[in-house]
Amino acid sequence: MIRCLAVDDEAYASEILAGYIRKTPGLELVSTTTNPFDAIQLVQSGEVDLVFLDIQMPELNGIQFLKICGRSCKVILTTAYEQYALEGFEHDVVDYLMKPIPYDRFYRSIMKAKQLFEGDTPKLKNEPEHANGTAFATDYIFLKGDSKNKFIKVDLKDIIYIEGLKNYISVYTSTQRLITYQSLRDFEAQLPPTEFIRVHKSYIIPFGKISTVDGNSLFINNQLIPIGDAFKEAFFKAIKERRS
Repeated sequence: MIRCLAVDDEAYASEILAGYIRKTPGLELVSTTTNPFDAIQLVQSGEVDLVFLDIQMPELNGIQFLKICGRSCKVILTTAYEQYALEGFEHDVVDYLMKPIPYDRFYRSIMKAKQLFEGDTPKLKNEPEHANGTAFATDYIFLKGDSKNKFIKVDLKDIIYIEGLKNYISVYTSTQRLITYQSLRDFEAQLPPTEFIRVHKSYIIPFGKISTVDGNSLFINNQLIPIGDAFKEAFFKAIKERRS
């Protein structure tokens, strides 16, 4: 059970998040508060695992909160201002939610958080879908660039596959190859498990880009990708579930 805290200087905003938390399996609402100093006390007392944190607050803003408590809990930022996204990711936040926050986007953040807490790819019941029946079909992530303050925005729908190579990974998109210095495991935690799956110790692929599966291999755009023995059972189970 992930213990959650919603912090927002506007009470109605934290109550929306509280409602989402209450109806999502695996989450426990510890409290909501409009006071970031009360939130700091709760986090430092060890009562909270995950904080939904507004950035624009009087007296103490979300970035300042991260500098104080960022190592004591995991944080999902919530804001109406996109310009703080890069600074938030510098503090290793789980995700960055733009207001107004729809439940499906909230849910995807929870999946990321659960992966970080549990080290796997759990699937919650009643998984939300868009109107066209495809869960979380479009979104984006930021890749760490080759300097401290450089981040590259990548649309998930453009990713063809991801390859891990020692201390860095290559992200192949429909137009380019991007290199970022992080582990494949850490990168996997940023991806929605409804759309992506790890099929080998060195490869993550999007379900939607698979053209053929043949024994211990699959093909994406004529690129052969091996299916590792350790990942085979989970992969074929996922394929069967998507057929049903």
